[in-house]
Amino acid sequence: MILPSGGSGIWLGLIGVAAFSFTVPFTKVAVASLSPLFIGSGRAVVAAVLAGSALALTRQRLPRGVQWARLAVVAAGVVVGFPLLTSFALTATPASHGAVVIALLPAATATAAVLRGRERPRLAFWLVTGAGAIAAIIFASLHSGGFGQMHWADLLLLGSVVAAAIGYAEGGLLARELGAWQTVSWALVLASPLMVLLTAVSMAQQPPSAGPMQWLAFAYLGVVSMFLGFFAWYRGLAIGPIASVSQIQLIQPVLTICWAALLLGERLAWPTALGALAVILCAGAAVRVRLRPEPLQPAPAVHPVPSLQSVKD
Repeated sequence: MILPSGGSGIWLGLIGVAAFSFTVPFTKVAVASLSPLFIGSGRAVVAAVLAGSALALTRQRLPRGVQWARLAVVAAGVVVGFPLLTSFALTATPASHGAVVIALLPAATATAAVLRGRERPRLAFWLVTGAGAIAAIIFASLHSGGFGQMHWADLLLLGSVVAAAIGYAEGGLLARELGAWQTVSWALVLASPLMVLLTAVSMAQQPPSAGPMQWLAFAYLGVVSMFLGFFAWYRGLAIGPIASVSQIQLIQPVLTICWAALLLGERLAWPTALGALAVILCAGAAVRVRLRPEPLQPAPAVHPVPSLQSVKD
């Protein structure tokens, strides 16, 4: 994929997406032995400990005023909403099926960016975004068998997409003020009291007991999916434009299904290769459509009005 010049935001976004692409398969691994409530909340607690330590060691200044409210939006979306909803959903659906809904995230993030950040993509961007979303859904559906009848897990996954899209869009804007890793760190710290409480409740209901693979998957979710991955992702969104960088996520369902096949043994058929190629091509096209305003039409020439003196002459 050929990236446009000055595409550092795209490269950082790609690193973030690569980190996030393991989230669904590793969540599926973890829920085999651990409760979804423990996974969704406990991983946030692990990340919050790392975030608080990093903020204290580097002596970051506290957010101010309305920034706390905006951090609450980020926390609600990516610290609370997405992890909990996907954890519960993946107790009843394969990881590859989860990728069907995750494929909607780039379009949802682009929409949230337009509504929140007042970005105004050209029509070409929306056409490519729509084509990319359709290609991603078809690709994932070829592998998972499609949505079929709407299941409660699908509703949870749809809710996770909405939550993540809002959190991504707001976090990308806030990262321009606080910094990329500082934004996700403050969001984790802000949500930590609630997540500690939920973790304690889950441990009281079902004391965590799992094998090495489940604990390794849980560690990845806490350290990378909830913390380190956002360093690159929010920095890429901050460089922006958000609606353009978010389209890199069109590649995420491709990667997620590949990891599900390699790590979980889920079926991967040859027909999905065409869908994967279409997704990657659409992602590249979406990235290249720059979010520039339509060129302004040149103003009509204004002929000077003759002065009264010139008329007399």
